[in-house]
Amino acid sequence: MHRPIYLDCHATTPLDPRVFEAMRPFFLEHFGNPASVTHVYGWEAEAAVQRSREAIARAINAQPEEIVFTSGATEANNLAIKGVAEAYFAKGRHIVTVQTEHSAVLDPCRYLATLGFEVTFLSVQPDGLIDLADLARSLRPDTVLVSVMAANNEIGVLQPLAEIGALCRDRGVLFHTDAAQAIAKIPFDVQALHLDLMSLTAHKAYGPKGIGALYVRRRDPRVTLAPQLHGGGHERGRRSGTLPTPQIVGLAEAIALGVADLSAEAQRITALRQRLWQRLETLPGLWLNGHPTQRLPGNLNLSVADVDGQALLLGLQSTVAVSSGSACTSAKIEPSHVLRALGRSPELAFASIRFGIGRFNTEAEIDQVAEAAIATIQALRDTPAIAPVDAVRP
Repeated sequence: MHRPIYLDCHATTPLDPRVFEAMRPFFLEHFGNPASVTHVYGWEAEAAVQRSREAIARAINAQPEEIVFTSGATEANNLAIKGVAEAYFAKGRHIVTVQTEHSAVLDPCRYLATLGFEVTFLSVQPDGLIDLADLARSLRPDTVLVSVMAANNEIGVLQPLAEIGALCRDRGVLFHTDAAQAIAKIPFDVQALHLDLMSLTAHKAYGPKGIGALYVRRRDPRVTLAPQLHGGGHERGRRSGTLPTPQIVGLAEAIALGVADLSAEAQRITALRQRLWQRLETLPGLWLNGHPTQRLPGNLNLSVADVDGQALLLGLQSTVAVSSGSACTSAKIEPSHVLRALGRSPELAFASIRFGIGRFNTEAEIDQVAEAAIATIQALRDTPAIAPVDAVRP
């Protein structure tokens, strides 16, 4: 059976075979519960978890004790945002985030607003970047948290984390970033970036689904979190639940592999992205969404004028697996909130394609996709629009 070329790596990535091999023994041989302290099965699992914690910490210049394992970035975001809000409500009830955040950040913030918190949703500039002056003006004495994602899941834009972190540190405000799309794709140093909390996930970095982590700073300042899951006191009381050893091993291996080859792989994937864009931009009526260079290496998000968005995706689906935006909101029949925040019209926002180029893509695949996309767009533009039935009735 013919399978289309996979270019949807922002939705998820294929599991790297090396990650699978690292996980395999902990499904079949070393299957113990890491919390079992009375026998060798538990000791083996606990040792694997500790090695993984250390590997993740090394990758981001943190301490192993600052890594809290979660089921993914959505849970990590909820633990960070609601955990800080609950722990620091006596200091203040003001939170700052950005209109273009993932729903896993926006929805917890909206939930807190129903409980009496005040949330400032910063706008973005036409290139998707925030205005640092806007952020500075939004901070107040009662601001307890700023949450700005490292790399946007739709348009790939990389926010200036170092500058944001320095501003928050100067004002005594905790700084959280959702790094689900960015981990192991761009460099991270939580000390240099002044990060207090950072959400991670494995399945965007060629690791398994169902596992993530939250970095929680222990000193200068020491961050306190109110746990959101109770029932065993795991992870130093911050997140209860039996630790899934195979997935944790997979998360650590995926991050380690990505970091080890980060620079060379970023250059290779950026070259593939530029190859695709140079072919496609020969067509008129294409809009590049997001900053042209300050973006994830593998991200290319385009709006296509004068075509129906659904027809475009249908026309491409036999050749390439792509999406029009976030997989987490694909069921909603409404234009992307990210593209609307950039100022795109509803028509252009609907007619958008998100290409997510990854580790296993080749130049030949990129050329094949470019040919198919050009042919599909031209065919749709040459096809007369069919009027609705009601429109042709007398």
